[in-house]
Amino acid sequence: MPGSLRPVPSWALLLRLLALLRPPGLGEACSCAPAHPQQHICHSALVIRAKISSEKVVPASADPADTEKMLRYEIKQIKMFKGFEKVKDVQYIYTPFDSSLCGVKLEANSQKQYLLTGQVLSDGKVFIHLCNYIEPWEDLSLVQRESLNHHYHLNCGCQITTCYTVPCIISAPNECLWTDWLLERKLYGYQAQHYVCMKHVDGTCSWYRGHLPLRKEFLDIIQP
Repeated sequence: MPGSLRPVPSWALLLRLLALLRPPGLGEACSCAPAHPQQHICHSALVIRAKISSEKVVPASADPADTEKMLRYEIKQIKMFKGFEKVKDVQYIYTPFDSSLCGVKLEANSQKQYLLTGQVLSDGKVFIHLCNYIEPWEDLSLVQRESLNHHYHLNCGCQITTCYTVPCIISAPNECLWTDWLLERKLYGYQAQHYVCMKHVDGTCSWYRGHLPLRKEFLDIIQP
């Protein structure tokens, strides 16, 4: 997941970078590093809730020799959680037409709402791909929806590390171990849906869910 929020020059250049990053032997696959929803929100330039009004295939650039295509989604923005300083209101979002370049397929002309995260390019266009956090709004937990306004943004100084196998070791005091894959064999499990990695006054970070205690499985892994 890219940590930099610097705008890229154009979506055409971004398409070329995605092609270069495609893993060898996976010509028709999109491969993304796992990231907790909190990381996605912190690392994205734009976070909005929206409905998709329509879609259209458009050229990736004005160069006639460029055969790459983009999908342009016209959206109805419902709420912006992040990106106010870059754009005020988003009318279109762009994604690669080619699924092997991590293009996103969204439902247009329906009542479905989405949480969309992405980048804002230097020309002001919004670019999304499958390595962003893109979820149907109805699939988000109450904790996730509430955290979009406050908790995720306020705790971007915390580091979240994915734990695949035991032992899992914390290497820094501001680190939280993300154990959904270890415990549930899926990334967006109970911990991603119901916990925030929160920073304390002493600079340390730990998982927090209101006044509810952590599940015993988390404590057994995180604490010595």
